[in-house]
Amino acid sequence: MDIVNQGLAKRYAKERRFRRCGLGAILLSLTFLAILFVSIFANGYTAFLQTSIELEIFLDPLEIDKENLNSANYLGLVRNSLKTGFPEVNSRRDKRKLYNLVSTGASYLLQEFVAKNRHEIGNKIKIWVPADDDVDMLMKGHINRDLPQAERRMNDIQVAWVDALIEQGRIKKKFNTTFFLAGDSREPELAGILGAATGSFYTLLVTLALSFPIGVAAAVYLEEFAPTTWWTDVIEVNINNLAAVPSIVFGLLGLALFLNFFELPRSAPLVGGLVLTLMTLPTIIIASRAALKSVPPSIREAALGIGASKTQMVSHHVLPLALPGMLTGTIIGMAQALGETAPLLMIGMVAFIVDIPGGFTDPSTVLPVQIFLWADSPERAFLERTSAAIMVLLIFLVIMNGVAVFLRKKFERRW
Repeated sequence: MDIVNQGLAKRYAKERRFRRCGLGAILLSLTFLAILFVSIFANGYTAFLQTSIELEIFLDPLEIDKENLNSANYLGLVRNSLKTGFPEVNSRRDKRKLYNLVSTGASYLLQEFVAKNRHEIGNKIKIWVPADDDVDMLMKGHINRDLPQAERRMNDIQVAWVDALIEQGRIKKKFNTTFFLAGDSREPELAGILGAATGSFYTLLVTLALSFPIGVAAAVYLEEFAPTTWWTDVIEVNINNLAAVPSIVFGLLGLALFLNFFELPRSAPLVGGLVLTLMTLPTIIIASRAALKSVPPSIREAALGIGASKTQMVSHHVLPLALPGMLTGTIIGMAQALGETAPLLMIGMVAFIVDIPGGFTDPSTVLPVQIFLWADSPERAFLERTSAAIMVLLIFLVIMNGVAVFLRKKFERRW
């Protein structure tokens, strides 16, 4: 009996160690996940604010022709306003540094204002324009003022000009609508995610339209109609193996098939959607087959017993009951597709595209690729925009997974 008790004590001790190891693994994972989220948030939340500078500009009618607004020198008007604000600046070198306080997009913003307010020509107006990314970084504390000027991107004179603007109340941080409403740009203060988000939307639309019906049809055939032969077994094994193939392989397949053979347009959401369809099909087929298997055989037998054909049995009874599981698998597959980058790099969706895509064949990029491009940029301002774009992508993924959980809970039936 003592020997048995000693063995039990050892077994219980092993179980306690095993439980502690499992709990430790979970805590370690949660710690790393928390560090990741905190790091992303700490780097990215400042991107939702953008520093702006107020300029007082005289819309000289001699410069601006009401009949031909595009011919006006708006950049010159912006620079004249800066010079008026700091009349002590005389040398060419200092003037160039002064002009660098505002973004190069200020002239386009002024042009847009004049186009909408022609009656203001001849008047002096006040307009807020985006500051240069270095000024933005200084205002957000990412540039250390205490460092020697040789070790920072803004010299002492520029910092003094910014301080003067702060004292005059002509510089402040505003909510960064450009980040959500603009396409990509070489200038961080003008860069936004709308183009990439629109490209992701079109790409996922193509993926969903193709992968869901094809995946469900394949699962229904394999589970309900296919005879048990070696050929069927080979197909099933290959589908399971395809789910584990690295995504970049699908990109290579898309490059060879859709671009080189069918000569479809490069960098288009249509091609991106086709490639992601190939990648998500195994996931949807496997999830759909699991959902079909979860329907009790008695449902099928009852339907056949009252005279329904096999097609009627599947379409009227089995498929509606399995649909929640199929939708859950599809949404998870879509979430996986939303976060993919590697296969899309192979078909040219890594190009620098400023315009917002207007259709399935327009050149575009997607949100993960936009993040990849910004992460590779040397400017400090792109770092915070990279983190902010990751936050937006994570929100989309959480929402999609939340919808999948909701559908499963709402329509789940226990037998």
